[in-house]
Amino acid sequence: MSKFLSVILLFVGTHLAIAQKVKKVTSGNPVFPGWYADPEAIIFGKKYWIYPTFSAPYNQQVFMDAFSSTDLVNWEKHKNILDTASVKWAKRAMWAPSIIEKDKKYYLFFGANDIQSDNEKGGIGVAVSDKPEGPFKDLLGKPLIDKFHNGAQPIDQFVFKDKDGQYYLYYGGWKHCNVAKLKNDFTGFVPFEDGSIFKEITPKGYVEGPFMFIRNGKYYFMWSEGGWTGPNYSVAYAVADSPFGPFERIDKILQQDPKVARGAGHHSIIQIPGKDQFYIVYHRRPLTETDGNHRETCIEIMTFNEKGLINPVKITTKGVKPVKLK
Repeated sequence: MSKFLSVILLFVGTHLAIAQKVKKVTSGNPVFPGWYADPEAIIFGKKYWIYPTFSAPYNQQVFMDAFSSTDLVNWEKHKNILDTASVKWAKRAMWAPSIIEKDKKYYLFFGANDIQSDNEKGGIGVAVSDKPEGPFKDLLGKPLIDKFHNGAQPIDQFVFKDKDGQYYLYYGGWKHCNVAKLKNDFTGFVPFEDGSIFKEITPKGYVEGPFMFIRNGKYYFMWSEGGWTGPNYSVAYAVADSPFGPFERIDKILQQDPKVARGAGHHSIIQIPGKDQFYIVYHRRPLTETDGNHRETCIEIMTFNEKGLINPVKITTKGVKPVKLK
């Protein structure tokens, strides 16, 4: 080997070693590579998790991946945690996972098949695993919801645990949102006092993507507005004293910045345990992309004013600083 080649190899090796030691200062946006949308972010133990839709043409949406992190900055991919091979009734369009832990098991709610009427097979299903990274298996062997109730397409499900321990499912596309009271084993629903199963709670402007969290005893109900392929896709919210509302729309808090990205929406929220510290995880479309499926997952800080209202979120390319869980 010539001295010249040796010097070149030594130079390259040294710089690679230095590069490997350089730690990310912020997460950057997107937080991980690939086209992913509708991210559900949640904390399990000492790890952050994100469960997104694989953003591709519907017939290619036959699996779901997950991502985990110990610091919000560095993310590990967990491939194929659920797919149509393990859900016999699901054929395509696996969308918008929502997950919750109960009795040391992990329940993943998902939409499949993009049904357009009550005569088609599909809707909202639920899968279960002993680990947050899966693999997940179909819990019921059939959809949990397979019909249009109150005009709501059975997609975009979010499972919510209330202060009293009761679990609710919020869901709905086509500009209608329902809430239903889940059985303890998530195999079905418990009727409300008036005998109904699905209560419509649709606020003004609602299109899809419901999400709920509690802060200082108040229920913050959030949703997406606009068309998912357009630049006007955005997130708005309401605040109520009950998980059933009434939900009066307050304002948009997340939307595009034409200098950064378009179509910012379909989000979820993380709260650092024991702290008034919140993050919003969402998808958006890069300015360079025209394909509706070219969506990426991003994260920003979310703050409140002195009245408890959510401040408008500024979308960035830098993302957030690392935060370890205790």
